[in-house]
Amino acid sequence: MAYVIAEPCVDVMDTACVSVCPVDCIHLEEGNDRMLYIDPNECIDCGACEPECPVNAIFPEESLPAQWAGYTAINVQWYSDKAAARAALDALKPR
Repeated sequence: MAYVIAEPCVDVMDTACVSVCPVDCIHLEEGNDRMLYIDPNECIDCGACEPECPVNAIFPEESLPAQWAGYTAINVQWYSDKAAARAALDALKPR
C-alpha cells in the first residue's frame, strides 16, 4: 500500500482528494462509511491526494503516525470485507 487514510478523515469525509486522484483509487459508500479508503491495489503512489486533504488525513504508509497504525489494515480490509472494516473503525474510534 502506498498511501493510507487515517483518523482525521473519520466523520469528515472531505472528497477533495478524490477529484485529484488520477486512477480513481479513493472510495467510500455514502451513507454507510465514516471515512474514505485508498485501494492498495490501485494506488500508484503519485501523492496527488496528500496535499489536497484539508484535515491532513492521508499519509505515505511508511510515514503514518504510530497512533494511527491500525488504519492501514482498515484501508486494506474495506476492499474485501466492508462490514468488518467498518466494525474495526468503530472499535478504533467509537461514534
